[in-house]
Amino acid sequence: MDLFGTLFHAVEPYIRDYGVLAVVIILGLESLGLPLPGETVLIIASIMTASGEVSLKYLILFAWLAAVIGDNFGYMIGRILGRPLVIKHGAIVRITEARFAAMEKTFQRYGALTVGVARFIAGLRQLNGVIAGTLGMNWWKFLFFNALGGAIWVSAWVLGVHFLAKYVEDSRVIAHHLGYIAGAELR
Repeated sequence: MDLFGTLFHAVEPYIRDYGVLAVVIILGLESLGLPLPGETVLIIASIMTASGEVSLKYLILFAWLAAVIGDNFGYMIGRILGRPLVIKHGAIVRITEARFAAMEKTFQRYGALTVGVARFIAGLRQLNGVIAGTLGMNWWKFLFFNALGGAIWVSAWVLGVHFLAKYVEDSRVIAHHLGYIAGAELR
């Protein structure tokens, strides 16, 4: 079984039993900085919107809120506790000093735009808020680009997958191919 299929079978029962709440918890924790498969969960829930098992409007709204709120908690961690704590305990979530330094350089080079674009880049998506906080980015600027990037990211995945799953006969084939894209975040 491929990576997406394995994840689908592991996560799908939680989404079936707990609905959008399961997505909110996983996306919120991922946005806080934990290495979780947020895009994969979003894809699975989006497939389930096509059959009516998950509400499309609630998925979009609450997935967006979870992503934004999780990033804001990450921002506070970075701002209050700082880089030394992140480096000291980062190995727990696969953050090395070199990896964190490379991400900081990206933020310093591209500024607040990085916050919005980071949603689409595995690794950077998870550490988006923490890095912005450690660098002392203005919170209002961070909030704006975080909310905008989160809205585009959630909408693109949810609406794109929902449309494909609803209007293309074999959504399993689509899920399999999309899994290669989302599964790349775990490699």
